[in-house]
Amino acid sequence: MNCITIDDEQMARVIIKTLCSEIKTLNLIEEFSNAIEAIKFLNENQVDLIFLDIHMPNFSGLDFIKTLKDPPKIIFTTSDPKFAIEAFEYDFIVDYLLKPIELPRFEKAIKKAQRFHNIQSSLKSNQNTQIKNDFYVNIDRRLIKIDLPSIYLIEAKGDYINIKTEEKNYIVHSTLKKIEEKLPTSLFLKVHRSYIINVKKIIDIEDNSVLIKKDVVPVSRSNRPELMKRLDLL
Repeated sequence: MNCITIDDEQMARVIIKTLCSEIKTLNLIEEFSNAIEAIKFLNENQVDLIFLDIHMPNFSGLDFIKTLKDPPKIIFTTSDPKFAIEAFEYDFIVDYLLKPIELPRFEKAIKKAQRFHNIQSSLKSNQNTQIKNDFYVNIDRRLIKIDLPSIYLIEAKGDYINIKTEEKNYIVHSTLKKIEEKLPTSLFLKVHRSYIINVKKIIDIEDNSVLIKKDVVPVSRSNRPELMKRLDLL
């Protein structure tokens, strides 16, 4: 997990850095002496975990978390126990460590953070692997809905791509790379720099080509191993 620490005391930041070095799963990428600088950093960078002091001049740790729109997991590091109840009102607060922080207690907090991180990663992975059934293309200032399973072949033609479906072909101003990012990998495979095929629509394979409907599509040498691997799933 990539993490940062925010604490106005230099020695406290050194201690967190030392503790992080003992945990293989932690990567302390930056440290800050005030919350304002940390906010600037987070506007341009993502982290998985923040070690945050509560008592800091001008801008406290509690003030800081109220500015976060999409907060990562946070572990409070403080010498004041009285804010613990308030802190745990936020579901992204993982733990509340009282200074001085010792390694066994630190490790326990990191295990909790790691569990939350693994759950979130799993949920994102599941969302990314969900198959979409359709998408829209812009043709002559019209948005046209295309059923994904109906696509059997996509061919690059200069600055355009030709999307071939069971019912109709669509010429779209786009690149093969751009549309590849929108296609579910469970159905589609790029077999050549100019072609993406629906692997469920393959009729025949011969040497370095596949037959899709009436189209004979070349398969590049570099893409052939992945094609053969995918066919095992059919």
